[in-house]
Amino acid sequence: MSKFQFKQFAIEQDRCAMKIGTDGVLLGAWTPIDNHPFSILDIGTGTGIIALMLAQRSAAQQIDALEIDEAAYEQATDNFENSPWNDRLFCFHAGLDEFIEEPEDDPSDSELAQQYDLIVSNPPFYSEDYKTENESRDLARFQDAMPFEQLLEAADLLLTENGIFAVIIPFKEEENFMALANEFELYPLKITRVKGTPTTEIKRSLLAFSRTETTDLPIDELVIETARHIYTQEYTALTKDFYLKM
Repeated sequence: MSKFQFKQFAIEQDRCAMKIGTDGVLLGAWTPIDNHPFSILDIGTGTGIIALMLAQRSAAQQIDALEIDEAAYEQATDNFENSPWNDRLFCFHAGLDEFIEEPEDDPSDSELAQQYDLIVSNPPFYSEDYKTENESRDLARFQDAMPFEQLLEAADLLLTENGIFAVIIPFKEEENFMALANEFELYPLKITRVKGTPTTEIKRSLLAFSRTETTDLPIDELVIETARHIYTQEYTALTKDFYLKM
């Protein structure tokens, strides 16, 4: 099924390697928008799902998305065009390093890269569930993943003074990611750890950062299902504005 219908928009995903998954939906629904962002950047947009969810949730006037894969970039652009918010959504076909390079042609342009009130990313990461007999292929996949340092460096460069940076990553990477963020003076604002069911281990961490240290850091846990397709109240409350059957 290539088309995925949400309450206020639809997504075609036949050209994307990364299909719509729970991670993207979680990040799109969970990301704090308490700072009423005017401008949003979605790094590695894939189908465009997170940018579209944030267009639905916020009044942001400029929502930019970045996608390096050509087929996914074209698909995201189509999904944006066909949405109710096509005047606010724009997709760039570029890698993160190209996007943040300062223009050298015009010295007056190069003072500051465009900054955003909210930056989100569901970064491609190496999954331990994916191990083949081919070691070099495994290594290539690992190197394909966006290095966390690069992502945090970009967030530091592109985030406005009161901006928020939100990501979803494997739980086992949480400590490492937080330590790196600290080096860029990005401090946790909110943490939610995600489990598939009450008895399974924590798989994902939803992390939001700002430039200000929070003394009272809210940390909670979100369980998605109690049984197959029986969703918890918390997960339903989080995603009900998007999923048709919630």
